[in-house]
Amino acid sequence: MSKTTKATGDGELWLGPVLEALADPHRRRVVVELAGAADGTERTCQSFELPVSKSSLTYHFRVLEESGLIANVDYGNRRGVSLRRDAIERSLPGLLDAVTEGERRSVGASATSTGSAS
Repeated sequence: MSKTTKATGDGELWLGPVLEALADPHRRRVVVELAGAADGTERTCQSFELPVSKSSLTYHFRVLEESGLIANVDYGNRRGVSLRRDAIERSLPGLLDAVTEGERRSVGASATSTGSAS
């Protein structure tokens, strides 16, 4: 049986904690990957293959959960995370599109600058 580790319910998201969570590129990557997946997709924390230690990984997912961006389910031997897409769109409409587009542009700009340096 699974249980939700933090009762976020359908509560509002607050802009300050959300922006703090999205300020980190690793956490932003998690949100962008989940936003690009089908609605309701659940992944394990390890599946994102972030280049950080286990304690840092735990910290990053705790920040995302506390901001309300993700739901975290503890299955005992693993944790599943999913994007709280409906709550995000209800509280901060357009945020996911803006973050996803910003990351796409950022990746495109870094690829262009790397390519022009050759």
